[in-house]
Amino acid sequence: MKNLLFLPMLMFLSMATAQNLEGSWLLVEVDHQPVNDLETVRIYMDNYFAQGTKEAGTDKFISAAGGEYTLDELYTETYDFNTEDITTLGETRQYEPVEIQKNLLNLTAEDGTTYTWRKISDDTNDLSGNWVITGRQRDGELNRSTPGARRTIKILGGDRFQWVAFNSETGDFPGTGGGTYTAEDGKYTENIEFFSRDDSRVGARLDFDYKVKDGEWHHSGKSSKGDPIYEIWSPYAEAYKE
Repeated sequence: MKNLLFLPMLMFLSMATAQNLEGSWLLVEVDHQPVNDLETVRIYMDNYFAQGTKEAGTDKFISAAGGEYTLDELYTETYDFNTEDITTLGETRQYEPVEIQKNLLNLTAEDGTTYTWRKISDDTNDLSGNWVITGRQRDGELNRSTPGARRTIKILGGDRFQWVAFNSETGDFPGTGGGTYTAEDGKYTENIEFFSRDDSRVGARLDFDYKVKDGEWHHSGKSSKGDPIYEIWSPYAEAYKE
């Protein structure tokens, strides 16, 4: 009898694990046709997602989108930013139940369009998560701020990162960038694969120091322009807790 009761529990845990979206994903098919001309990488972390698209084989930035998602009986996305169509901001889109098989995620939109994503990494470290900037040092003085509709986030999942500056109410979009990263022993390294403001920065490697103190990410080094920076990033869910 104990074994009979244990089997359903194992099945439930297996299903829950299979439905875990956290990590980084590559769009490989739309309507069962291979995606060869574009490269779209999506990151899921802490009930939030962000994606960036560039031309395959070039460094040309195409678009970015992201926001909150839910995964219950159905899968939904609510856009905080979408460079292709700002009229979708705040809009919630519903998809048929998520199917995850052998690291492939299949999503079917309400209009019948199907999207197939392949998981490319689910690595984790002490910076994995969705962060929003709440502190920046200028002229030796650290200034703290409370994020609102205008914000800068950085989401790290799998071995990928993406930062996004946007206004979720107006659609204003100062920029985004992303690529691969490592975080180990207080050293954080970014390898830029797309950058909306300046394609020439693609391929750059940026090295920083970091530490997590009282749940916040303290980040220091030099920006992509070579300017010294010291920033504090807070967990997104905590900064926007109602």
